Amino acid sequence: MKRTKDCFKGFAAITFLALAILLTPQTSLAHCDTLDGPVVVEAREALAKGDVYPLLKWIKAEEEKEISEAFIKTMAVRKLNPEAQKLADMYFFETLVRIHRAGEGAPYTGIKATATGETIVAKADQALEKGSIDGLAKAIATHTEKGIRERFNHALETRKHSQESVLAGREYVKAYVTFTHYVEGVAQVVGGKGHGAEAASPAAHKH
Repeated sequence: MKRTKDCFKGFAAITFLALAILLTPQTSLAHCDTLDGPVVVEAREALAKGDVYPLLKWIKAEEEKEISEAFIKTMAVRKLNPEAQKLADMYFFETLVRIHRAGEGAPYTGIKATATGETIVAKADQALEKGSIDGLAKAIATHTEKGIRERFNHALETRKHSQESVLAGREYVKAYVTFTHYVEGVAQVVGGKGHGAEAASPAAHKH
């Protein structure tokens, strides 16, 4: 009987935490501050093509001048030699990600090698690429499905028009960030280490 109550309490706690995450903006769960994240990936392409325009959607209008100037400086320095190019590129990545994070209201703690919660974020990216959320929706709790589908559909729709203008691009980025932060937060709660550790503890199974 006690074991049943303990299991119920554990389930209730997870449900409560999941709902709390669904109702709270997930600004701290971004993966845009990583070398394999969408901001840096697109920044690499922009530097290779010498075109800053595609990057403007990741920042606010008032930050365009700073990013454009940083881009010009980076393009000039990276022509010197391979080592200079590497340093210049990292300088630009740091600048772009820092400003993007500030626009999200999130702290900037440097660029990381890989994303936290990489698997779930990768699934979110794949869902947008494939145009289907089914695989991701099945991996999380049933009661979160409605919220996930709403954010996915909005991101997918805005993505179709993201290259039409900077304004449309920013609308997509906003929807993209909301979508990916949402699913990442849910996944971290549903598969939380804390609950797993409790379940594995002998004390949790006493009768």
